[in-house]
Amino acid sequence: MTKILFPEGFTWGAATAAYQIEGAYQEDGRGLSIWDTFSRIPGKVINADNGDVACDSYHRYPEDIALMKELGIKAYRFSMAWPRIFPQGTGEVNLKGLEYYHSFVDMLLENGIEPVCTLYHWDLPQALQDQGGWTNRSTIDAFNGYCGTVFREFQGKIKQWYTVNEPWCASFLSEYYGEHAPGNKDLQTALDVAHHLLVAHGRAVRTFRELGMKGQIGYAPNVTWMEPYSTRQEDIDACRRQTGWFLEWFMDPVFKGEYPAFLVEWFKKAGAELHIEDGDMELISEPIDILGINYYNGTVARHDAEGGLMQIRTLDMGYEHTDIGWPIYPQGFYTVLSRIHELYGDIPIYITENGACYNDEPVDGVVADQKRIDFIHKHLIQLERSIASGIPVKGYYSWSLMDNFEWAFGYTMRFGLIHVDYKTLARTKKDSFYWYQDTIQRNGIEI
Repeated sequence: MTKILFPEGFTWGAATAAYQIEGAYQEDGRGLSIWDTFSRIPGKVINADNGDVACDSYHRYPEDIALMKELGIKAYRFSMAWPRIFPQGTGEVNLKGLEYYHSFVDMLLENGIEPVCTLYHWDLPQALQDQGGWTNRSTIDAFNGYCGTVFREFQGKIKQWYTVNEPWCASFLSEYYGEHAPGNKDLQTALDVAHHLLVAHGRAVRTFRELGMKGQIGYAPNVTWMEPYSTRQEDIDACRRQTGWFLEWFMDPVFKGEYPAFLVEWFKKAGAELHIEDGDMELISEPIDILGINYYNGTVARHDAEGGLMQIRTLDMGYEHTDIGWPIYPQGFYTVLSRIHELYGDIPIYITENGACYNDEPVDGVVADQKRIDFIHKHLIQLERSIASGIPVKGYYSWSLMDNFEWAFGYTMRFGLIHVDYKTLARTKKDSFYWYQDTIQRNGIEI
């Protein structure tokens, strides 16, 4: 056995999102979100599942925090539900919503767990969607008002913030493919939403600075890596487009103050154009302190003229797949982190999400999820390899702490270190829980 140790002070954590675990969707003044609406549209979510109850973490958070403490994580990345704080998106603040998050954050701190907050993990207040949602630039103002309120409330308690989670999903997956709320299927709409999300991010960062907040702020894009099947230029170009759609499209504006020209032209050919107003790029490129990276999969691909917007086709290279159908490609983790470092320099990186879907059920009280352990193990090897190569990765958050509402898949896909029985809401620690606990204690792994 060879021991691989992570740097001293490396942050080990776990992550969740409000709509996926909280439940209590109509309690204590919470307003409706676009996911409350979307999940009630027939055919949008498997089994017509919704987040009305989810894991009921709104009521069970003391139990969940006790499990976090037992796991040994140093930090917990959660999201605040915007409609729990501003039921209508703007206007009067819901004090009970703020009280809930104060109680929750205080208990984390009492247990030695650093709270790490995501401000937008897709639960846009439905009242704002009724006015156009992220296509309406007034939503940027509403988001900034919500962020400013939360910043002031939690000054000194929360020291690490992420503005927007996975803007690709909140724009293209939601507004072009229509697979997530609000379910539109229009490229121009998706392009507008993607830009407005980045403007909203930059505006929040500026507000963070103006308020003199102590701590760090960034955002958390999801990335992938497409490896060209051959050295043919058309394969190389197709993979560059697909990878860049996730990476450069959402990072060049933040770090370079401009969009990647090759994709601007590609979208234009597809009939969609950027609409940039004066001052937008200056806002988007407000300097950030940290970069969150969410990585789940990548694969080998080649050019295909019939292969959708980016004219690409992924190939079955014999890689194993998780139960959600995603190929397991740890090499892509190292490669994409290397690419980010090459393009954007020494920005401190936190892996804000990485994990695997395996739908193992308890047998005699034991959840034997060895495949999840293997997945995390392989990715941690690539992560340490990245650190050894000079990439400043500062922490790793396993997705997810517990099984939860997996968006359009409802409750059919399980990513958790903790099994949740959705009928009884009982929590059962999986084998991966104990393995990750040991990894944290060792600050490393064996290979």
